Amino acid sequence: MPELRRDPIVGRWVIISTERARRPSDFTPRRPERREGSCPFCAGQEPRTPDEVWALRPDGSPANAPGWLARVVPNKFPALRIENELERSGEGLYDRMNGVGAHEVIIETPEHAGRIEQLPVEHLAALLRAYRERTLDLAKDPRLEYVMVFKNHGDLSGASLEHPHSQLIATPMVPLMVEEELSGALQHFRIKQRCIWCDILRQERHAGGRVVLDQGGFIAVAPFAPRFPFETWILPVGHHSSYEETPVDDLLPLASLLGEILRRMSRTLDDPPYNLMLHNAPLRARTLDHFHWHLEIIPKLTRVAGFEWGTGFFINPTPPEEAARYLRGQEPWRPVS
Repeated sequence: MPELRRDPIVGRWVIISTERARRPSDFTPRRPERREGSCPFCAGQEPRTPDEVWALRPDGSPANAPGWLARVVPNKFPALRIENELERSGEGLYDRMNGVGAHEVIIETPEHAGRIEQLPVEHLAALLRAYRERTLDLAKDPRLEYVMVFKNHGDLSGASLEHPHSQLIATPMVPLMVEEELSGALQHFRIKQRCIWCDILRQERHAGGRVVLDQGGFIAVAPFAPRFPFETWILPVGHHSSYEETPVDDLLPLASLLGEILRRMSRTLDDPPYNLMLHNAPLRARTLDHFHWHLEIIPKLTRVAGFEWGTGFFINPTPPEEAARYLRGQEPWRPVS
């Protein structure tokens, strides 16, 4: 059974995942599996995964059989498990609990060499709907407090399988990084009675220099202080704190914008590895005036090294204004020497 342990200094919870790598040899770097036809996520290999909990099956085919366009299944090697109770306990000043949660895999297409930015926009919208519906379903479990949806694309992103997929992990507490976002946003709201993300959107749309794409009620921007080159955020223009409260009809324009941003990144950066993450409101606080859900896309172009780990400072060699110009298809502005 996995275990959750809390760092007593900063309050960060860590998953001790006892069912994953344990011996030194388990940490030898390995490239993602490239076994087309025998991959457990490919069509026809459904018995090799746990039973699906959601699927897009336009032909009405039976569960756990071919005929699907997208499937959601429990992770075969979960970081957290849905079984058992939390059983919070203390060990002196240390806190721990059972590793209770959910860990699911969203298999994005039956095609092993597929890419989500190449999918029809209706298919990509269905994947976004899967994120929404699985979050709504997991919110019914009173033990769970937060759902993180993320995608690792490429070797350097942490992907362990080449077949296109994203993941979902539900935790029994709100992660520290999300707590920091919530706290900073709440401080801004208490002073100005406005959502900080709504203020950012108004300013960026007025200035225009860091806006990459603005269409269909959603906007992609290069943040003012990006940690990484070509870091890009996607937000709804209207205020919504919870992704799962996004109307289903809005997922099609969101899919259109997301697909276009990923295609531009692929062209501009030569198909980079990247991490995509959905930052959402906690499950027990769905409607918040001070929080705004958003997607973060971070291409893996630089390495986090000792300075970053030791200080929390990030060194970014690409100004966001230049990154936005590249992603808009323009040459970056450079001063005349």
